[in-house]
Amino acid sequence: MRPRRLKNEINVVPYIDVMLVLLVIFMVTAPMTQPGVIELPSVGKSSAPPVAPIEITVKADESLSMRDKQLGGAEVTLGPYELAKMLQELQAKNPEQAVLIAGDRNVKYEAVLRIMDELQRAQITKIGLLVQPLPAVTNKGR
Repeated sequence: MRPRRLKNEINVVPYIDVMLVLLVIFMVTAPMTQPGVIELPSVGKSSAPPVAPIEITVKADESLSMRDKQLGGAEVTLGPYELAKMLQELQAKNPEQAVLIAGDRNVKYEAVLRIMDELQRAQITKIGLLVQPLPAVTNKGR
């Protein structure tokens, strides 16, 4: 009887089988995937300065004032319905301009919510709250 000799070759048949199965899987699933749409910024948009927001202040007596820095920054006192109409006109001219609502420290939160609700009913979409950060508190004594 002849002794068996060791083979120094790698059997690549299982690797080829696996690669063929993966190839079939990719060929079947590739047409099913939806390509993602990426909106790249254009040169004109990136050079345009950001639009200053319109600031609405709800005072302690629940009266409203509006300040538009684009129009000079003068403060105008308005009622809630007049405010909604004026903001609709301003946003028709510049739809990218946001509206920020600032409430006085002593005004009820419900008054600010009423103004936000009125603006949303008037189809004003970019509404935010303007807040003032608290001063930093240090804990030196502890």
